[in-house]
This record gives sequence, structure tokens and C-alpha cells, in this order.
Amino acid sequence: MTIDSDPLPGTLRAAVGLLRAEAVAVGLVAAWLVWSDLTAPRVDLATAVLLTAFAIGGAAALWALGGGLARRRAGARAPAIVLQLMLLPIGWYMLQGGLKAIGVLLMLLGVGVIALLVSPPTNRALGFGAPEAGQ
Repeated sequence: MTIDSDPLPGTLRAAVGLLRAEAVAVGLVAAWLVWSDLTAPRVDLATAVLLTAFAIGGAAALWALGGGLARRRAGARAPAIVLQLMLLPIGWYMLQGGLKAIGVLLMLLGVGVIALLVSPPTNRALGFGAPEAGQ
């Protein structure tokens, strides 16, 4: 049994770091939602619980995908790309709603992480593409 001791390429390491940072940010939103659910004078319980569960699930998914990519699991790349694509309509609606800076930032984040995930060094690290010469 051989262990791949090659370090992660910078592009993959950056993508993992950004996915983990997104997970922390969404986790903080989830924590705020829990606090808001518990302290609100009136709340539609079903909506509050579903929204909070969605945020917790999103944070967990982002964290798990970052971990999978850090372990060079090629199957984690496509779901990570899908989650990044979801930032584009969110950013667009923020732009339309007057939150231009945040909207642009989210859209750039999504496109940037996708670019990192499909870059040649990341492709090689995840086993996509033609094998290198001599292997």
C-alpha cells in the first residue's frame, strides 16, 4: 500500500480553505437563526425550523465537501461546484435588492472557487485528465 505524500496543489488548498470559510459563515448564520427562533415573540414554527435546518445542512455540506476535496476525493468536486453556482443567483438578487457590494462579492466568490476547482493543478490532484508521462 502506498500513501500519496504529494502536498495539495495551491489551487486545491485555496478552494478547500474557501469552502471551509463559507461553511463557517453559513454556520454563524445558522447560529443566529437558532437564537432568533428561540427569542422571537412570534414565529411561524415550521418555516423557522426548515430555514434553520437548511442553513445547518448547508454549513455541514460545505464543510464535508471541503474535507473530501482535502482528501482528494474526486466525487466531492461536482457538488462543491453546484453549491458555488448557487451563489450566482443569490448574488444577483442581492444586486437587485440594493446590496450591491455583497452581491458582487458573493458572485465573485462563487466564480473564483469554481475556477480553482476546475484548474489544471486541481484536475491532476483529483485524478482527472490524461496521466502524466512516465506513469
